[in-house]
Amino acid sequence: MHVASNPHGYRVHDNGAPAPAAVTPPRLTPTQMKVMRCVHSGLLNKQIAYELGMAEATVKVHMTALMRKLNVRNRTQVAIIANSLAWLPDASDRSPSKMAD
Repeated sequence: MHVASNPHGYRVHDNGAPAPAAVTPPRLTPTQMKVMRCVHSGLLNKQIAYELGMAEATVKVHMTALMRKLNVRNRTQVAIIANSLAWLPDASDRSPSKMAD
């Protein structure tokens, strides 16, 4: 089986499933995790601020910290890494009211 490496040092099998990596994932704060989930959902900073009840400037601070910790340059790369590391909640973690939408 072919195994590819991405530029962040995380090994990914060609079937898309993450493989164990020698690099330890960075520790993120609970708020950084929430911001990362929103970015993965495709929300803009203004929408994330509304969703999490914070100022847009605060979201930008968290985005900067996320990009620095993950060693990436843009929000798309943040979302890709979040997805590849399976840091996103399963559908079972969502509230029933949001699943009905």
